[in-house]
Amino acid sequence: MKVLAFRHIPFEGAGLLETALTTRGVGLEYVDLYRGGSVPNTDAAAGLVFLGGPMSVNDDLDYLRVEEDIIRRAIARRKPVLGICLGSQLIARAMGARVYRNPSKEIGWFDIHLTEAAAADPLFTGVQRSENVFHWHGETFDLPAGAELLARSALCAHQAFRLGDRTYGLQFHLEVTPEMIADWTRQEANCGDVTELTQPIDPYGNAQRMAQIADVVFGCWMQILSSTLIKDAQKRPFPGGF
Repeated sequence: MKVLAFRHIPFEGAGLLETALTTRGVGLEYVDLYRGGSVPNTDAAAGLVFLGGPMSVNDDLDYLRVEEDIIRRAIARRKPVLGICLGSQLIARAMGARVYRNPSKEIGWFDIHLTEAAAADPLFTGVQRSENVFHWHGETFDLPAGAELLARSALCAHQAFRLGDRTYGLQFHLEVTPEMIADWTRQEANCGDVTELTQPIDPYGNAQRMAQIADVVFGCWMQILSSTLIKDAQKRPFPGGF
């Protein structure tokens, strides 16, 4: 079983998501359309992940429009899709929702609060109603039509959503390690955000607990991948059958 992860800048990888998948026997392959890479055949992938990046989904970048088309086609085929930060905004925009500047930037450790819908959602089984996780975003989105809100925060109304039963958007960064956070603060692409901070980011903040949350959430996503493959296999006609 393999997952394709669409990356938008070299330093924003899959981090704890890749760890959670590979330790459970799921391979992860990066797709770098921003570097002019070819559009992959997504049919054989168990699921698609769209990672973060410092650009806006509203920027005039051809590869983002290609990714939106890939998202729409994947959702139409009911292939599991997971978007993180910029990736969640890509899903929202691809499905007709507006993406725009949030009233406040969220950069650092902030609480998210799960909704009642999240209590019954398979992705958040075992996650507490309020958790402290890492954020780095200045934009937000309206929920796509038919989407279920799963989490909010004090500064951002839409932190997580589910569309159908196989598409998820997370505005926050469960995938980051302390090493990734420290690296992000040094990146030239993030220097504008860093200079606006009133105090330095502690990369270790709530990292230990968030690693536990990441393993739970990404482990549950892997179960969605597995159940999807089983269900889809059951729908295929038996070779030589009637």
